[in-house]
Amino acid sequence: MIPRGVVTVIQARVASTRLPGKVLLPLGGTTVLERQLERVRGASLAGTVVVATTIDRADDAIERVCERAQVRCIRGHPTDLLERHRQTAARFDARHVVKIPSDCPLIDPQVIDAVIAHYLLHEGALDYVSNLHPASEPDGNDVEVFSRDALERAAAEARKPHEREHTTPFLWDQPERFRLGNVRRGDGRDLSRSHRVVLDYAADYAVIGHVFDALWVEDPGFTVDDIVFWLDAHPRIAALNAGYRGVNWYRDHLRDLRTVTASDTREPAEAPR
Repeated sequence: MIPRGVVTVIQARVASTRLPGKVLLPLGGTTVLERQLERVRGASLAGTVVVATTIDRADDAIERVCERAQVRCIRGHPTDLLERHRQTAARFDARHVVKIPSDCPLIDPQVIDAVIAHYLLHEGALDYVSNLHPASEPDGNDVEVFSRDALERAAAEARKPHEREHTTPFLWDQPERFRLGNVRRGDGRDLSRSHRVVLDYAADYAVIGHVFDALWVEDPGFTVDDIVFWLDAHPRIAALNAGYRGVNWYRDHLRDLRTVTASDTREPAEAPR
């Protein structure tokens, strides 16, 4: 049974500093964004799935993709993602908001359900749950869930640019104020820096394309464990984006973040050839 009031927001835009237009790149005969929407909609607890894009004219293309995929689309501020999420939550009368970035085209529906289920199990006792603090899934399986009330408080009070741009730091970077939860892999392994299927660089796109082409034919519902097994069996492909393992946006905001240290991120390095 799908819980009431759950709205899953996929933040997407055409503009991208490192890989412009990445969500519109082809993947398996359609776009990266449409493939991700298929994966997210495969999660039984995702509720209403919405794409939150910007009012920039370039993102008319995102809206057209949503129309083709029959997914609702909200358009808002280009860089204030916190306000964009608040706007989406208000529009769809959300009680619980799930945040998934559009650079996770191979995200596992079971991973999404695990994080949402943990949050709902502790409804009223936790304000925010993710699988990122600390991370343990392969990069590209980012899921955050938070209450509408927590989102409204963050939207009203957050002032720093990184808090507005990245939506949730105002919540998870104040553990003394907000009640936080985290979901780790069931097998206890930490694969967050050993396996990378997030889409941020051209090398990531190459890896994701190989993985998708290999696994989708056999089973369109392939899991994160299937991805890990395949990458381990094909080390030359896995090495294509190895120079970006462990690289994330934290590295540019270490002075601003209270609960993140330099050990939680690193600078990009050239991937092995």
